[in-house]
Amino acid sequence: MANQKTASRAGQSFQKLKQDLAAGTVGNAYIFCGEESYLREYYLEALRKKLVPDGFEAFNYHRAEGKDVTAEALAEMAEAMPMLSDRTLIVVTDLDLFKLVEDQRNRLSALLEDIPPYCCLVFVYDAIPYKPNRTMKNLCKTIEAHVETVEFRPASGSDLTAWITRRFKALGKDIDRQTAEYLVFLCGGLMTGLVPEIEKIAAYAKGGRITQKDIDQVADPILSAEVFKLSDMVLQGNYDGAASILGDLLKMQTEPIQILGALGSQLRRIYTARLALDGGKDKYWLMDLWGMKSDYPARLLMNAARRATVGWCAGAVRECQVLDRRMKSQRGMDPEGELKLLLARLGASRA
Repeated sequence: MANQKTASRAGQSFQKLKQDLAAGTVGNAYIFCGEESYLREYYLEALRKKLVPDGFEAFNYHRAEGKDVTAEALAEMAEAMPMLSDRTLIVVTDLDLFKLVEDQRNRLSALLEDIPPYCCLVFVYDAIPYKPNRTMKNLCKTIEAHVETVEFRPASGSDLTAWITRRFKALGKDIDRQTAEYLVFLCGGLMTGLVPEIEKIAAYAKGGRITQKDIDQVADPILSAEVFKLSDMVLQGNYDGAASILGDLLKMQTEPIQILGALGSQLRRIYTARLALDGGKDKYWLMDLWGMKSDYPARLLMNAARRATVGWCAGAVRECQVLDRRMKSQRGMDPEGELKLLLARLGASRA
C-alpha cells in the first residue's frame, strides 16, 4: 500500500510538471530524481527551452556541480536578473542536500523560502540517489513547502511499448506489441538503455517490420534476460545450453556473485509461479507480487514453472542461498567452477 501511495505521488508530480510546461506556469524550485534518466534529461531540456531564449544561455542558464557549489553561490546565481527574458534557470547536479553542514542547510532553506519569482532552481540527482533524511525536519519542511519533487520512474508496460513503437516509426520501421514486449524483456525497461538498442535494430533490420530475430541478432541483453534463458535451459534438461550461456557471461567478465544473485532471484520467481499454478492463481497475481509492468514476463514465468515441481524449486533456491553464503565467506574457492557445479546439480535433480 505504501508503494502504491508513493507511486501515485510520483505520478502526480510528473503530470503537474508536464501541465506547467504546457501552460507556461513553471514553478520556482524542483528536485529531479529517479532512475529513468532519459525522461529526466528530456524534461530538463524542455525546461531550458521554455525558460531560456536561444542565444542567451550565458546570461540566463546557470549550471553547477554539487561538490563545487555553496548556498552562497546559489543565492548569487538566483539573484542575478534575467536578460531579455522573464526567467532564469539554475541546474545543480548531484548536490546531496541532506549531507550539507548545518550552516549551509540553513542558508539553503532561507533561499528556497524566498527564491526570486523570476528564478527556477532545479536540483538534479544523477550519480547519487535522492534520499531525504527525515531527522532534518526543518529542511524537509522547507522542501515540502517550496520545492516540487519529480521522480522519473520507468514507464508502464503499455506506455513503454507505445513509446517504442513511436521510436521505430520515426526510423521508418514498424514493430508489433508482442515484439516490443520481447525487446523490453531482453534489454530492460529503461528508455535510456532502449534508445541505442532501437537505433541498432532499426539500422540492421532489412524489412519494414521488426522481428524477434532482428532483435536477437544485434541487441545486447541485460543480465536478467540471459539468466532467464539459462534457467530455462536447466528446466528443459539442456545442461550444455545452460553451460554455454554461463560461459558467455563469464567471458564478458560478469562477476560470478552477480550471476548467482540473478539466478537466485530468477529461481525465486519461478518458485512463486509454481506456487501460483498450484494455488489456482493467474499471471495477474504474479504481476502484482513482483511489481511487473506488463504480463509478458509473467507469462514466461508461468511457462517455466510448468516444467518444475514445488520441491525442485524449493531445493534450487536453497542451493543458491548456500552457495551465496559460501562465496561471500569462504576464501580460496573457485566461484566459476562452483557455478558450473551448481548448474550440474540443478540439472541432475531436475531429471
